[in-house]
Amino acid sequence: MKKKTTKKTQVKATAARGVNIKTAARTRETSSWSISIYVYWFIILFFIAATFYILGRSHLMNKEVKSVLNNAGQIEMVDTQNNEEKLMNAADYYTRGKSEILAGNIDGAVADLNAAIQADATMVDAYILRGEVYMQTGNYSAAMNDFNNAIAIDASNSIAYYDRALLNMRLEDFNSAMNDINNALATYASNPNEILQLRDLYAKRGQLNLWMKNWEGAIADYTNSLARPEGIVNPSVYAERAEAYTAMGEYALAINDYTSAIRVISEQIQGVTTMEQKEDLSMRAMNYFEKSAALNLNIGNAASAKTDLESAYAIAASLNDADTTERLQKLIEALQ
Repeated sequence: MKKKTTKKTQVKATAARGVNIKTAARTRETSSWSISIYVYWFIILFFIAATFYILGRSHLMNKEVKSVLNNAGQIEMVDTQNNEEKLMNAADYYTRGKSEILAGNIDGAVADLNAAIQADATMVDAYILRGEVYMQTGNYSAAMNDFNNAIAIDASNSIAYYDRALLNMRLEDFNSAMNDINNALATYASNPNEILQLRDLYAKRGQLNLWMKNWEGAIADYTNSLARPEGIVNPSVYAERAEAYTAMGEYALAINDYTSAIRVISEQIQGVTTMEQKEDLSMRAMNYFEKSAALNLNIGNAASAKTDLESAYAIAASLNDADTTERLQKLIEALQ
């Protein structure tokens, strides 16, 4: 009986060990499968994180960002470029617009002035400056709108009247231009500024009177301009007053003015720094010498006319102007 019991016990033990072996095998298979799942999800999450990281970096590359600490002491990424735009006010846009003009970036200047006006619709200086840009680029209707808006906002702004006068002169609306120049002079008297000078205002009205053939009015305005102590004398003021004197038959006075214009040029040409400026002043002086020569001939002063032509010839030769030197040479020979 004991042997049978022992044998049965051994069989049961062997069977139990088999069950344990199978259970252990299944446990190992389950453990291996679980590890594979974890690795699989780890790889998926890794690629998802990497994708968001790359997208985030590419987004930040398109902006100027910096890290800052917020009130809670946490680091935040701030778009400094957009913040800078938000912090700019009308005056900032206006200032940057002026800089763009000096740099020759007209489109950028207009964009900044547009932004200035959008930020402050009552900013007169922005309207005036944008109007000047439009006028210089030939967009006369837009320029007129800006000058009109500036005057509507501030009817005492002499610069707006002056600029609109210049525009009306370009449009050959001389009566409107005269009204604007007169308003500019009137408002300047009560509200002066550092941009305009009475010398220039009188000179511009003198030019307008000259174009309208109001000789006496032109002479009076040019005389007032030359009498002003501020600013720099423009030789054209003498030359244009000489034209008015010539139209009135005052040849001697006209000759004196051409002589004065040439004297101013001879003084100013010493201070110019570019060849273009020197050539421009030289050509103007040459032209004034010729006009003075013609007037001297009209009053019977052939010797002075010959001297004027010789001076004009010398300038033409220095400019390598072959056609003019040839023409002047023939005139000089005719006087001998």
